[in-house]
Amino acid sequence: MIYQCCIRAPRDGVRDGVLVPIPQYPLYSALTTLYTGELVPYFLNEASGWTVTADDLREQLKEARKDGVDVRALVVINPGNPTGNTLPLPIMREIVDLCAKEGLVLLADEVYQSNIWDDSLPFHSFRSVAIEMGHTEDFNPTGKGLQLVSFHSCSKGFYGECGLRGGYFEIFGIDPEVRAQISKLSSISLCSNTLGQLATGLLVRPPQEGEPSYAKYVSERDAILESMKRRAELLSESFNKIPGMSCQPIAGALYAFPSIELPKAFVEEAEEQGKAPDAMYCMRLLEDTGIVCVPGSGFGQVDGTHHFRTTILPPEEEMPGVVASITQFHAGIWERYGEA
Repeated sequence: MIYQCCIRAPRDGVRDGVLVPIPQYPLYSALTTLYTGELVPYFLNEASGWTVTADDLREQLKEARKDGVDVRALVVINPGNPTGNTLPLPIMREIVDLCAKEGLVLLADEVYQSNIWDDSLPFHSFRSVAIEMGHTEDFNPTGKGLQLVSFHSCSKGFYGECGLRGGYFEIFGIDPEVRAQISKLSSISLCSNTLGQLATGLLVRPPQEGEPSYAKYVSERDAILESMKRRAELLSESFNKIPGMSCQPIAGALYAFPSIELPKAFVEEAEEQGKAPDAMYCMRLLEDTGIVCVPGSGFGQVDGTHHFRTTILPPEEEMPGVVASITQFHAGIWERYGEA
């Protein structure tokens, strides 16, 4: 629905575009294509913890506009999927300032906001950052105010209720006429399922202190999050010990996105079969170990690099075995195919 509002039909050769991070959650590229828009990629910097700078964004925006693309929105996934990063506050301020000055709608995917594993990088919502910088919820008719849409879901965090399909978006600084159209679009759809509504209600208003279920809620929440943090630390540290593999610290979300070095002969065999090398790697990993990972080529990556996405969600007691299996598999690839 929000994408429908951001992307208009092509006209006189001009296409509306959306700045999307690479690597990215493929939903955004799919929606951009579905609504006949132009995906304008901006690459996250792996070496600096999968971050981005305002200068990087300005350069991509400039190039897209030069090519005749009317860029209307910027997607930010924070904490990151698939990269497991969390944006520092100064970068968030730069992004807010850029969107306000350039008239871009900021689409803030914040569904992993409860999943923070690096205490030095706490979660800040873009809404709170915008307010701190002096932006208001009222629409600014001069075109210099921030327009923000924030997304949250009960599928992630410590709930993990993917099957209940509950979530919400909040709009900030949006033209009242656009708000009315969004409301109209919502009203012609069937309501969400009852369980999804209940789950979303609990997401936005969990048990409060003094209520009967509060102590149990806090105990279960903290136990889940503490276990996830240990698993995140274990996974990234373990991957960095594997020869030919490197992984940025998992600062947030539920994923590791390690970079993998692959032998030249392996890469050539994959290309001969018409497969992305990391896709063939993941399929072989599944066949040999039963471990399911997603190839980095499915999310987008810098040319010549290879990655896979895996999660911190296996039971904590099984994590050492998972790491051992991946370590053995990766070593076996090198033993079979030789040097790079």
